[in-house]
Amino acid sequence: MLLCIDTGNTNTVFSIWNGAEFIATWRTSTEHQRTADQYYVWLSTLMNFQKIEADITEVIISSTVPRVVFNLRVLANRYFDCRPLVVGKPECLLPHDPRVDEGTTVGPDRLVNSAGAFDRFGGDLIVVDFGTATTFDVVAEDGAYVGGVISPGVNTSLESLHLKAAALPHVDVTMPEKVIGTNTVACMQSGVFWGYVGLVRETCNRIKDEYGRPMRVIATGGLAPLFNQGHKLFDAFDEFLTIHGLVVIHQYNKDRGTL
Repeated sequence: MLLCIDTGNTNTVFSIWNGAEFIATWRTSTEHQRTADQYYVWLSTLMNFQKIEADITEVIISSTVPRVVFNLRVLANRYFDCRPLVVGKPECLLPHDPRVDEGTTVGPDRLVNSAGAFDRFGGDLIVVDFGTATTFDVVAEDGAYVGGVISPGVNTSLESLHLKAAALPHVDVTMPEKVIGTNTVACMQSGVFWGYVGLVRETCNRIKDEYGRPMRVIATGGLAPLFNQGHKLFDAFDEFLTIHGLVVIHQYNKDRGTL
């Protein structure tokens, strides 16, 4: 079985693929101090609690936080007796090489999203990922990542507003009943919600105009359904797009005998 690990700046997702489907998915906070032993205790406890018997023999990792990769490698080596495949490293082949400026390093999460989106939806896509940053990834007709946009994430913006403005509280992201807020919380929620609806719509429209071909917009990340309420910002939503992309990349490498 394959253990897929997707490490973002805020959360890390572990998912077990049995060759046909994901049999379990768990999420934990990303902490670079966490050791391989701590990861294994946490993971094995959850597996035992849910009575999941999984003989993990392969591991693939995508991480936007370089400092956690070492301990995840140790986890794979020590407890699953395998050398993990790490997206973004030279030994990890991609189904389609990115076409960006020479010398540019593309984030592993964006490469994985592109691979997963192309496998599920084909090419000519905009993949909008609501994470610590809100990213827009452009996937060409042949599946290559060809560029995109990076904006502050929704919760990142809210947290910054709370920290920098002493009188403003921390609020949850939700769709307000009215645009015009009549109290501080409602004003902040309206600003964030409608601000990001406008951000997504305008950014996608400008990408489409510049790209010059019909494009579909695919969303992933936990907040995507919230921002799609009645506004038809996206053509499809895939909660597990990144994890699926890890399976696609792992299978591509396996088929070519690099594992």
